[in-house]
Amino acid sequence: MFLVDWFYDILASLGLWHKDARICLLGLDNAGKTTLLYMLRFGTLKQSVPTQQPTSNEFSIGSVNFTAFDLGGHQSARRLWKDYYTKLDAVVYIVDAYDRERFAESKRELDSLLSEESLATVPFLILGNKIDIPDAVSEEELRFYLGLTNFTTGKGKIKMNHPNVRPIEVFMCSIARKMGYGQGFEWLSQYIE
Repeated sequence: MFLVDWFYDILASLGLWHKDARICLLGLDNAGKTTLLYMLRFGTLKQSVPTQQPTSNEFSIGSVNFTAFDLGGHQSARRLWKDYYTKLDAVVYIVDAYDRERFAESKRELDSLLSEESLATVPFLILGNKIDIPDAVSEEELRFYLGLTNFTTGKGKIKMNHPNVRPIEVFMCSIARKMGYGQGFEWLSQYIE
């Protein structure tokens, strides 16, 4: 078995072995989930209408093939999120870094997700989107508003010492300007098995 694992590690390091990952894009409505999914899949910006029903799309970043579920973020859609928790490899939680009036609501939803037992070991990538808009909050401020100050695992290549510790990190981004989310997905990819 060790020889097989070693062989797969070599293939992965050479970019010859692809991993598959199921992720959910979650967050409040108008945070940028559908825009991100379209950008990751097609590399272009598209104005979209609010997501009315769950959709899925596939894309690749590095050696990881992602199947991403965009479930919508309006109040009624959030009730369906639980239906997609099984067999998830990661959660990408997107917050509108400009919409201060909804930070408390976004924090409540994030807290609910983080306390969900079925997601206890699932890595969480938190994307603070829309940093290109003047007066968007800084990363420090977003961490504060979401209750994540001193709660994240770090942005480098960090091996988790305990299998029951959930990797979680905040990356600021502008999907419209193609900034920041790539580093977030690169960080996330190290935790996809």
